[in-house]
Amino acid sequence: MSRGMSAKQVLEKLLSDDGMREHRQVGIVDSDGEAAAWTGKECFEWAGHIIGENFVAMGNILVGKEVVESMAKAFETTKGELVDKLLAELEAGDIAGGDRRGKQSAAILVVREEGGYGGYTDRYVDLRVDDHVEPVKELKRIFRIWDLTLLTREDPNDIVNPVNVADKIQEALKILGFYEGEITGKFDEDTKKALEKWMMINNFENKIRKDGYIWGTIYRFLIDMAREKKSGLS
Repeated sequence: MSRGMSAKQVLEKLLSDDGMREHRQVGIVDSDGEAAAWTGKECFEWAGHIIGENFVAMGNILVGKEVVESMAKAFETTKGELVDKLLAELEAGDIAGGDRRGKQSAAILVVREEGGYGGYTDRYVDLRVDDHVEPVKELKRIFRIWDLTLLTREDPNDIVNPVNVADKIQEALKILGFYEGEITGKFDEDTKKALEKWMMINNFENKIRKDGYIWGTIYRFLIDMAREKKSGLS
């Protein structure tokens, strides 16, 4: 592909002299969005693929074709970036039954030139779950943290005025051990410092706004963290 060959040309080249091609499964999408795929006749059932615009949904040793059908539909209908579509696709396949051997691992890798934190690498998203009873759910959980910590793609309209939710912020920070004062409902200096300390410790320093507002994603994560801790203590 680095030589300018299309996805179909690369696939043809790979299979042309491969004596084990009936045991292979491969999917390719090139930079123009052209997709090509191959599922050999000797792959363990259920095995198959669906080719769509800018994607290939595929798998083997699945419970049935409904898995790749659900994956394809999720990719086509989910809005957002590539990472959002891929996560939705994985979740849809999981819900449809996934691998007939059971669940164990899940991973996602999305590269973009200088897409890593600070532009130092090309790894925009690079996450893996090697062994978990619910690997796709765990992958989504840690992606939420990755998204909040490393990506900068917030909706400009998704902001919260801390003055209007000061009591909730104080209560959450108190549960998490960052605020020791009374729940006054006033976003005073102590509350502001406690919030900034929580954000810095959780590596959200690149999400601290200079206009007095809080990103909605950060605010909801704070509330969720406090709720989870409170639930664990009760």
